[in-house]
Amino acid sequence: QVQLVESGGGLVQAGDSLKLSCAASGRTFNNYAMSWFRQAPGKEREFVAGISWTGGTAEYGDSVRGRVIISRDKIANMVILDMNSLKPEDTAVYYCAAASGPIQTLAYRYRFWGKGTLVTVSS
Repeated sequence: QVQLVESGGGLVQAGDSLKLSCAASGRTFNNYAMSWFRQAPGKEREFVAGISWTGGTAEYGDSVRGRVIISRDKIANMVILDMNSLKPEDTAVYYCAAASGPIQTLAYRYRFWGKGTLVTVSS
């Protein structure tokens, strides 16, 4: 059974940093891009960052570019999202997702999803 399990969410203050982790199990995600999405109450799911299978290519959403870094550990089958200079508008549930092939920025292209981890940024 494929599982993506996110961790690292919590309550932080504006300007703080936070690291989210996604542990993948149940299969080997060869040739799968791994990404982070987020969804705030009443809003659509938004692409945050994605990384290629090799780790050589990364893409970032406009709202977080310059403040987050995505990385992956293929041996440990983990994806990490380092977030800095957090803002209240970053408050959302953050989801890890896997898609076959190159990085995709549209949520419907992702086959596997975690259950999410809540990040709350207070002002």
